Amino acid sequence: MIAKLSRRDLLQAGALTAGTLGLSAITDSIDAATESSRSEQTPRANALTPGKSADSPVELYYREDWFGSPWETPETVLFIHGNDESGIIWYGWIPRMGKEFRLLRPDLPGLGRSPIPPAFQWSIPSIAAMLAQFLDSVGVESAHVIAAKSGGSIAMQFAVDYPKRTRTLTLASAPVTPVSSRIAFSAPSSSSQQRRLGSAAPKEQIEFFNQMMGSTSPEAKAGMAKVEEEVKMEAILPRISAPTLVITADRSALQSVETVMNYQKKIPNSRLLVLPADGYHVAVIRPEECVTSVLSFIKETRQSRQAIG
Repeated sequence: MIAKLSRRDLLQAGALTAGTLGLSAITDSIDAATESSRSEQTPRANALTPGKSADSPVELYYREDWFGSPWETPETVLFIHGNDESGIIWYGWIPRMGKEFRLLRPDLPGLGRSPIPPAFQWSIPSIAAMLAQFLDSVGVESAHVIAAKSGGSIAMQFAVDYPKRTRTLTLASAPVTPVSSRIAFSAPSSSSQQRRLGSAAPKEQIEFFNQMMGSTSPEAKAGMAKVEEEVKMEAILPRISAPTLVITADRSALQSVETVMNYQKKIPNSRLLVLPADGYHVAVIRPEECVTSVLSFIKETRQSRQAIG
């Protein structure tokens, strides 16, 4: 399935300028190639090639999951992964959440199966804008946004720039300041993956993450390094209006519980969940606990809105 978005629509959306979007060199359409996981069909993958001329498409690869009845129209969840990863990292969330929501798992530009758009401006606002236009291209007005690690920083920007499109916001191990390069950019290895995935991570999982992270191109690594240098999100935290759930691990090497608590308190309508884990990628380490809490959080948010309105 291919969804198309014209460049003119991209530049006009939200009254943003090309400079603000960082997408002025993107060609006339954005194609979103999808791998769908539905109860009645087999998932499929699509080959992607970046656009090379004004008439060539720029493509964003994504996975889509919905395991409910085909006649239902569920609310949508937009997942945003972190650096050196892809939408596949949400595998532990899919079985339960796919029964209640339409799940969209795009690969960020240059990561996973998504190519780098020509002359792409590597910045947090640029990626947030691209995700907003991705939602347009697949016909989604608003979504529950769930993000991990540096994807959480992008999600914070998305929630501020597109408040009406953000039903709820969940941030798992999301930093608000630049992370030490010894953690963020350490070469894939057993020791670095144990910091990420915890001491109990099996050999097969470590090898999988080493392979996934090792496949990132040098150009994408350099681009994402620029993005992570921009992770200075504290000033925008009070502007996040969506109900927000912040999740962290109690022994994270990424940031202390105190650090997370301090920034979580600056988000007006937010709560904090601390899970036991000695790795910092809590979305992968504790998916069941995360999903249970997120489902409860979204349900409570719905009930609150119904009571008000």
